[in-house]
Amino acid sequence: MANTSSRTLRLLSLLQTHRYWPGAELAERLEVSVRTLRRDVDRLRELGYPVQAQPGVDGGYQLAPGAALPPLVLDDDEAVALAVGLLTAAQSPVAGTAESSVRALAKVVAVMPKRLRRRVDALRSSTESTWSGPGPTVDPGVLTTVAQACRDTERVEFDYTAADGTALRRKVEPLRLVSLGRRWYLVGYDLIRNDWRTFRLDRLTAPSPTGARFAPRRLPAADAAAFVRSRFATMPRAHLVTAWVEAPAEQVRAKLGRWATVDDGERRCRVRIDADSFDWAALALGTVGAPFRVEGPPEFVALLRDWSARFADAAGDA
Repeated sequence: MANTSSRTLRLLSLLQTHRYWPGAELAERLEVSVRTLRRDVDRLRELGYPVQAQPGVDGGYQLAPGAALPPLVLDDDEAVALAVGLLTAAQSPVAGTAESSVRALAKVVAVMPKRLRRRVDALRSSTESTWSGPGPTVDPGVLTTVAQACRDTERVEFDYTAADGTALRRKVEPLRLVSLGRRWYLVGYDLIRNDWRTFRLDRLTAPSPTGARFAPRRLPAADAAAFVRSRFATMPRAHLVTAWVEAPAEQVRAKLGRWATVDDGERRCRVRIDADSFDWAALALGTVGAPFRVEGPPEFVALLRDWSARFADAAGDA
């Protein structure tokens, strides 16, 4: 007879090959008694797999509807990666992706073992996520630990490296995680500075829950994402591009979203883009799909002229 762990995995695999298994047939396939089968089914339930039973002489077992996944044996980092990927996709601008991602996340969490589900639930309940592209790498263990501290309203200590390279140990009452601008941020009340702060998770290391619970303070913003955006407004950026776009302001906002400031206008609007690179600003204006004229800076105008010449050469006489 196979050991208990191997047999449990085989039972899960068999349950996923058919919608319904008669108890006697399933026990025969596993080469165990019906009584042992019942214990193995209970073990799967304890791990979080939704196994339904039909009582009686001709009774049997099946996985609950929606649990048609192959066996998942995930370590903590894999569970976090799965959750973060689906959470990010849930905010994707691609049509239909968000709804599908939410459904997929619900199904995956429903059949995950309990020891992994708690961490995934922590991310779901503690994260405000907006779509973002590639950004600095965040250690999954850091993300999970901080998310759990947010959910459990538990003070946390961590090492943090500021933008100027200064490294300090911080003690914080964590509120929420925010995915914004291709980065993850923690919004929390800094007990050393006695003020609200944002912390980039890629600069945060060695988070350690203290075991001390706290009553959440009132955040001086509509929500955590709005608080992070307000901090962006006071941060110096590498480049500020301004342009007039021949399109209604609502159309331009729909394309550029939070990445630009768009003044109101029914047919024509002024756009200001804070960007780390001129290349990104050029791509953003190009995706609006409307004529535009740049006010400045001159370096950006020069880049557009260079791009225009290269694009024209690439097109040739086509």
